[in-house]
Amino acid sequence: MKGIVFTAFIEMVEQKFSLKMLDTIITNAQLPSGGSYTTLGTYDHSEMIQLVVMLSEQSGIPVADLVKVFGEYLFVQLVEMYPQFVNTNRTLFDFLLKVDSYIHVEVLKLYPDAELPGFQYETSGPDELVMIYRSSRPFADLAEGLILGSIQHYGEAVDIQREDLSNGTVNTARFTLTKRG
Repeated sequence: MKGIVFTAFIEMVEQKFSLKMLDTIITNAQLPSGGSYTTLGTYDHSEMIQLVVMLSEQSGIPVADLVKVFGEYLFVQLVEMYPQFVNTNRTLFDFLLKVDSYIHVEVLKLYPDAELPGFQYETSGPDELVMIYRSSRPFADLAEGLILGSIQHYGEAVDIQREDLSNGTVNTARFTLTKRG
């Protein structure tokens, strides 16, 4: 997992909780990296899981909720760093339909060793978009948070439903986005 994700998580914990909370979770997690991350580094995704589990234990907030909130936070950070990914799309659906075919391609140019999830798309009309998430890592909550962040960014009235389709080896989820009104 790319260091940029870890550094954003560290920033979020410090901002939304405290520096003391951050120190506590890093210390308690006993991470191979020692909790020292650089944006360009690559780290085992299990360290992120350990950090989130420790934050959940310390805060009393469920892991899934923390990861979704982090996804929303991460989306804002990514927009600040790479505004070209969102500025070229007029609508939420325009943006989301390009995640796999354009954004992930561009991300791989910046970070060639990144292991990104895959998305397949289904549309049944202009008011509904179905995204099928697939990854070797258990981060559908993060994907949902990123989608929620994009909904907030575009300011569109959209409901999201998630169905877990995981089969043990591949983490899979179906996100159905429906425009309201």
